[in-house]
Amino acid sequence: MNAKLDSGIATLPVTRQTFDEVLVPTYAPAAMVPVRASGLDLWDQEGKHYLDFTSGIAVTALGHANPEVNEALTRQLNTLWHIGNGYTNEPVLRLASALIDATFAERAFFCNSGAEANEAALKLARKYAHGKFGPHKSRIVSCLSSFHGRTLFTVSVGGQPKYTEGFEPLPQDLSHIPYNDIEAARAAITDDVAAVIVEPIQGEGGVIPGNPDYLKALREFCDKTGALLVFDEVQSGMGRTGSLFAYEQMGVVPDVLTSAKALGNGYPIGAMLTTTEIGQYLAVGTHGTTYGGNPLASSVGLKVLELINQPAFLGRVKEASAKVMANLQQLAADYPNVFGQPRGMGLLIGLPMAEGFKGRSKDYTKLCEKLGLMLLIAGPDVVRLAPALVVTDEQIVEADRLMRAAVAEFAGA
Repeated sequence: MNAKLDSGIATLPVTRQTFDEVLVPTYAPAAMVPVRASGLDLWDQEGKHYLDFTSGIAVTALGHANPEVNEALTRQLNTLWHIGNGYTNEPVLRLASALIDATFAERAFFCNSGAEANEAALKLARKYAHGKFGPHKSRIVSCLSSFHGRTLFTVSVGGQPKYTEGFEPLPQDLSHIPYNDIEAARAAITDDVAAVIVEPIQGEGGVIPGNPDYLKALREFCDKTGALLVFDEVQSGMGRTGSLFAYEQMGVVPDVLTSAKALGNGYPIGAMLTTTEIGQYLAVGTHGTTYGGNPLASSVGLKVLELINQPAFLGRVKEASAKVMANLQQLAADYPNVFGQPRGMGLLIGLPMAEGFKGRSKDYTKLCEKLGLMLLIAGPDVVRLAPALVVTDEQIVEADRLMRAAVAEFAGA
């Protein structure tokens, strides 16, 4: 055995430098290494405390180490982990039934991530179009600056060339149009289109809410041409915008909806929801996944759904959103040379950098982290806030204090 492992793999000393030595460099993580968390409180290897306003990129919506979610997982851990897709299991049947009861959907497909959920949605759209109309109907329309995952298909559908460079040749029959541009959509969505996939609020593209009139127009164009309308709610779903899913606030019902991230509160799970008529095109053997819908993930997802999909809980998200937004509006008013006007829905909020500070969102979030506040970016020009939905008023006040302390140093730099 390797001498380094003689003392036990579980206690092997590791640091941030270990990342550079042993992992493929697909990310450049922060210098600090988190080791423990509870709610929105997090501690690193040095024992330093942070207020987490990232929730793992809108994932830990119920906070870190939520006791009710932990209990649901622990109970299942001692019951049944995995059975294989030759069998079904009770937790996945309960979760599917609950999601169907809570949404427009009549059928569910479970996987392990948002990328996989979108991959399934896009494959379903092509399969449906080919089966119902013929192979000529295959084009996928999506928006510029969108993000739908990192598989070759989903990253190609996402309208950000920086993520596809060097991976050519890319999947074909894909078109990208400007977000919130009705006339561009009208021109693009013709009879050869199998599906239009859109985020009701663009996340990675800068936290830009979809215009309800735009989304309604997409619905109209899809109805006219027989294309499927797919809503990617991987980031905006599961209570993040103040409703279970953002489509409920838009007055538009999609044909297919994808969910992941907060559905598992950190446990890997993704879901694709659709109707019986459409779902039948993914017949036995056409698609699958080894771990998707396993009892562990399904038990967690069911508890998360149960806790979030309550009127009082969702009402509190909107209340917290108003408080965070008011603080950010005042921050922008006090530092107009640094920040533009905040935007977003619920607790998915973007704070744009003003003209003179464009390209420096990461610099600002690094300063905040140094002071003990974890924030995200949505591209180089936007600071993104996505705290756990259980954020308290006191934590909102503290985040505002830390952001102000950071901007005072940032603006003088």
